[in-house]
Amino acid sequence: MSDFPEYDEIHVISDIHMGGNKVDFQILRETERLANYIGWVGQQRPGGHVALILNGDIIDTLAEDIHGYVATDEAIATVQRIMKDPSFSDIWKALADFVKLEGRTLIIIIGNHDIELSFPVVQRLIITYLAGADQTARARIEFCTTGAGYTCMVGNARIYCTHGNEVDAWNYNRYEDLAKVGRRLNVGRSLNPSEWYPNAGTRMVKDVMNDVKRKFAWIDLLKPETSAAVGTLLVLDPSQVSKINKLLPIVGEKVEGQKQIDQRLSAEGFQQSSQNAVIPFTADRLLGPNLKAGVLGATATGTRSADEMLLAAEKSFNRTDAKTVVTADSTLGTPQLIWDNLTGWMRGVGKDEALRRALKDWLADDKTFDISDQDDTYKQVTAAVGSSIDFIITGHTHLERAIDMGGGRYYFNSGTWIRLLQFTEAMLKDTASFKPVYEVLINGKMEAIDQASFDNQPFVMDQTSAISIKEESGKAVGRLTHVVGNGSGLPLEIRKFPE
Repeated sequence: MSDFPEYDEIHVISDIHMGGNKVDFQILRETERLANYIGWVGQQRPGGHVALILNGDIIDTLAEDIHGYVATDEAIATVQRIMKDPSFSDIWKALADFVKLEGRTLIIIIGNHDIELSFPVVQRLIITYLAGADQTARARIEFCTTGAGYTCMVGNARIYCTHGNEVDAWNYNRYEDLAKVGRRLNVGRSLNPSEWYPNAGTRMVKDVMNDVKRKFAWIDLLKPETSAAVGTLLVLDPSQVSKINKLLPIVGEKVEGQKQIDQRLSAEGFQQSSQNAVIPFTADRLLGPNLKAGVLGATATGTRSADEMLLAAEKSFNRTDAKTVVTADSTLGTPQLIWDNLTGWMRGVGKDEALRRALKDWLADDKTFDISDQDDTYKQVTAAVGSSIDFIITGHTHLERAIDMGGGRYYFNSGTWIRLLQFTEAMLKDTASFKPVYEVLINGKMEAIDQASFDNQPFVMDQTSAISIKEESGKAVGRLTHVVGNGSGLPLEIRKFPE
């Protein structure tokens, strides 16, 4: 008998991101498809053992109206709101039906947008919501929230699932601190928001991106989160220049985070994170080469650095802002003068061209749709996992992957269920080709994004990914699949290992 749970087959999905009490804050679209897919998984292998693994970022509390960066005293109310939201309630009903079935197991793995899943009070809430007082159904729900991931067997193959943020310097979790919060909640104590210091990715989302998202709902759909993203944010919302003193440390903390993630999947080397680290990071490094070329190339002398120009824009913004009453609805509609102050050096270059340049920087060398690309998550996770693991499955990046590692070992990334925007080189080629795209983006509404198409292709891809590993003829077979239609039929096979 194995030391790990044994299944006849497992099905893995991740990055569902249920959350957001405003429609344009909800980035999950195919909710009916997901509910039906869960029902389909439940009907597989009658009489056998089947697991559904939710591999992180199942809910998204960063899209919720919470105080601070983590929901503590609000954790129960926040998760309850998400479960009862009409946009997501059918998914939770499908999960409840799933755990009532004999031979089914539901595994819930923590990500970086759903860190509240580590709190015992939240786990009890979810178990009760899905299984009620049915002790057998309750026992079919398992949480993996300590950063250890989940290991199981299918046939003679050993499978390891982890979200993948453990190796992301923007978004690593401090599991020891999460355990301390859980202790506080269990003993009836509160957590002062000032006591919780979030990672760089969380700060970027809560301090900056959520403000931009109120007008430009699509901003949350772009990956990856890199320093070049800041250029895009500044072009879209010049008022963000007033936060430049926050943006620089955030990106700097990403560098500091790089020093900590090396131990995220390690069993050795217990280390203390450094305090008050001074990390030099300048605005020159925030602007990507295309945007910076437009800024610096349009100056009279070409000698002013991006730091000097953004500092001047910030000072000008502060003077303007002091004279301007800015409401919650008008924050993103600050006077044209602010834009002029920020990009005045780009003589003859409009906001559309600046956004095109910023997006080219953000998406430079983008290999989003190359399922064989050995990205940083692949390299770092596989380097940390032992050779006894036959299948490695991650999520987090929203970029599906299927890679033969050699020696009968395989790597999958389960992609995402949120909307995916597909920018092509042709769309970003020049100002003229970008114009129709710009008009959709500047509209900002999710409805406009959903309805848009370019070159007879929808702007939002119809792609929802899943991984399956099944015992077939005495061996484990892994597949990257796309769930299609209403989700109730056989998923479309994209890649199979062994082939």
